[in-house]
Amino acid sequence: MTTVGDDAPDFTAPLVDGDIESFRLGDRLGDDPVVLAFFPAAFSNTCTDEMEALRDGFDRDDCTLLGVSTDLPHALAAYRTQYDLPFALVGDPDHRAIEAYDVVESFDRYGVDAVAQRAVFVIDGDGVVTYRWLAEHAGQEPDYDALDEAVAEAA
Repeated sequence: MTTVGDDAPDFTAPLVDGDIESFRLGDRLGDDPVVLAFFPAAFSNTCTDEMEALRDGFDRDDCTLLGVSTDLPHALAAYRTQYDLPFALVGDPDHRAIEAYDVVESFDRYGVDAVAQRAVFVIDGDGVVTYRWLAEHAGQEPDYDALDEAVAEAA
């Protein structure tokens, strides 16, 4: 289980930021903190509430914010457009990121075996996890004030 003080596990996955391109977390580390906001499913109610809260009420100026979901990149592109999300989304259909961060939520419906557990990690410029939050249930959103403080401390 990835926890505070650990080196952030690296992973590769498709990045949706206007276009769909290859992404490696290690390439984004070094300056501003990186926030990984894992969420179970695009277009679902709580996930959309969370992404809109990160869009509207979270100060992204001092960090790189990335939403991470096991959804396919093209679905995330449509989701990002529909909800006018100004930050990139990472498609993790191969489960590399959710396994690396140990945030795998069993989900046995619609032919899907697992999704991301709702979780947030803050990684400082040295690549060290400085904040970790895991939801106790899928309907729980993060404490956005605590996240703001964690980013400020990691900057």
